[in-house]
Amino acid sequence: MPRGRTRRTALVTATCALAVAGATVLSGCGGDDPDAGTNGVGRLPADRIEAKTRAAADAASAVRLSGTVVTSGRTYRLDMQLKTDGGSGSVTSQGATFKLLRVGQELYLKADADFWNHADGSDGATGKLDGKYVKVPQGDPAYKKFSGFTDKDVLLDGLLTLHGTLATDGRHTDQSGTPTIRITGDAGSGGTLDVSLRGTPYPLRLVRGGGAGTLGFADWNKD
Repeated sequence: MPRGRTRRTALVTATCALAVAGATVLSGCGGDDPDAGTNGVGRLPADRIEAKTRAAADAASAVRLSGTVVTSGRTYRLDMQLKTDGGSGSVTSQGATFKLLRVGQELYLKADADFWNHADGSDGATGKLDGKYVKVPQGDPAYKKFSGFTDKDVLLDGLLTLHGTLATDGRHTDQSGTPTIRITGDAGSGGTLDVSLRGTPYPLRLVRGGGAGTLGFADWNKD
């Protein structure tokens, strides 16, 4: 074979090999979808992500909520297991911890003697109430205040709110290793919410705007 033809053949072969390799690389890059294997909400705009995660939370039968809430200048530390028909857990505020249990409309409160002394203004009955669950009458002003901590709908409606213009703020990973998409209100000053990218798009972590607390959500639908 003439030397010129051999060189042309080698050049054509090399060019074809490079073209195939280039096509393979480009195909590989095009297939690197960050949403592959997720529930797809990462593709959505922030307002639709918020709507979907709120709908998922509303439809859930149970959730564990833990963290802090700051309201009216007072900080509450919550660790509550909430269900559609009640809830239980503990609330700590100003150094005092009390436990709550609600089944249907019946609310019970358990606290130590210091709590009852402060609430009653005397120590006459504190020995009997110390460390025991006490039923709170529905007509008592304390009923509305304390029952709200055990009401899934009331708590989530009041807490799962971002203020200002919504935007997405990239992908993150929560403490359990679950991938999330973060949405923000006013670039974070109005709060941030991390939404699960695995399975149902439940909210997993909320940082409330204005330093009003940080909450984690877990055990969705686990009674």
